[in-house]
Amino acid sequence: MTEPSSTKWRQLAAELRAKIQDGTYPPGSTLPQLKAYAVELGIHHETVRVAYKQLEKEGLIRTIQRTGSVVLEPPVRRRITRGVTITRDPARGYVFPAASRPDEPWQVHGRPFRKTIPAPAQVTDLFELEPGTEVLRRRRITSPAGEPPFQLVDTWLSPDAVATAPRIAEASPGPGGYLDRLEEAGHGPIEWEETSRVRMPDREEARLLEIALSIPVLESTIVGTSALTSKPVEVTIRVIPGDRVELAGKLQRGESAEWPVDPVEAP
Repeated sequence: MTEPSSTKWRQLAAELRAKIQDGTYPPGSTLPQLKAYAVELGIHHETVRVAYKQLEKEGLIRTIQRTGSVVLEPPVRRRITRGVTITRDPARGYVFPAASRPDEPWQVHGRPFRKTIPAPAQVTDLFELEPGTEVLRRRRITSPAGEPPFQLVDTWLSPDAVATAPRIAEASPGPGGYLDRLEEAGHGPIEWEETSRVRMPDREEARLLEIALSIPVLESTIVGTSALTSKPVEVTIRVIPGDRVELAGKLQRGESAEWPVDPVEAP
């Protein structure tokens, strides 16, 4: 196979990038079919492929099987102030620190659904279950109104939790959702702990979040522990594309850093 010229694919990528940015190829449109475009330009198809791969790495396009290279909506970067305070809304129940602003409407992409499936090792370990044990998962994809999918949220509910609070397995668990049903069943007050990490998405996550496989994601895992058993009863894993979020937090001075600072005497 002929190695594509670095100059040629970079030049083609720059030209296509400019056309995406000026609206020649608007969001939702597809770039020309790879081999036909190569013939049209009189260049090797590998040069076009590498240029497309570069645009995909930049999050400008996404390759969809049997559709082609689709131009993506420009990402809206949202700031999450990582507080540790959980509040409560009379209409919605518990509200965790998130990227939403007060009174900002959010939408659900597709339909939230639930299914009992083999849980990942991360979940079975927390629930102290055998690897591959089937666990109830509630899944939803949400975003601010009018924006592309912002987050994929999977909530895993332990078999013990489902046994003691069977309504959490229903499509509509009632006011306050599954958390209120868990606490009513004696697991309250639930205590939560959150951990975050950056990783690469799997194919299903990339498809659902409408991103390229080359875009890292921020994974946030919140583990809810029962006051009754002192064991985890729910694990919520939130996955957000890395190009759509930034974390923020206010730094505070410790006692040793209080102003005025004593000058350091020179020896």
